[in-house]
Amino acid sequence: MKDETLREVEQFLYKEARLLDSRRFSEWLELFSDDLRYWMPTRSNRYPVNSKAISILDASRYEEEEVSDEDELALMEETKDTLERRVARLDTGMAWAEDPPSRTRHIITNIEVEAADPADQLRVYSNFVMYRNRSETDQDFYVGSREDVLRREGGQLRISSRKIVLDQNVLLAKNLSNFF
Repeated sequence: MKDETLREVEQFLYKEARLLDSRRFSEWLELFSDDLRYWMPTRSNRYPVNSKAISILDASRYEEEEVSDEDELALMEETKDTLERRVARLDTGMAWAEDPPSRTRHIITNIEVEAADPADQLRVYSNFVMYRNRSETDQDFYVGSREDVLRREGGQLRISSRKIVLDQNVLLAKNLSNFF
């Protein structure tokens, strides 16, 4: 991948983080394609087949995948339309999970860019830490990875797909009202 493409993608993701942390959600929504899939699968701790920690007599009960499949339960399954509705709801004053609003800080790192098929798309891998503070004492850390598909629309990069995988398999936060 060319250095200028990597730099452009990095700047795009850093801008996205700044928009989220500034609560500029309407501008953030402009970074997405109309056919967006914004997906956060569940995660579990499963024993690998070669595990010596536990013995299961029925080998079919072992599962190698830690992350739920696309047709299984997800923590979040959004489209651009549903994200727009969530943002609009924040403006109503009726979103109790965000009243008072959260203060967030998104740290994006380990950005890798690959060419994707079709040629106008890029597959982007990144890691993140999202810190959230709300009220006086509520604090949450979300740590994980993202897999994005970016494509050019009208000369601008747009996110057409985002898969968010949290490292936690049990969320201790009181709600999951923020954006990743």
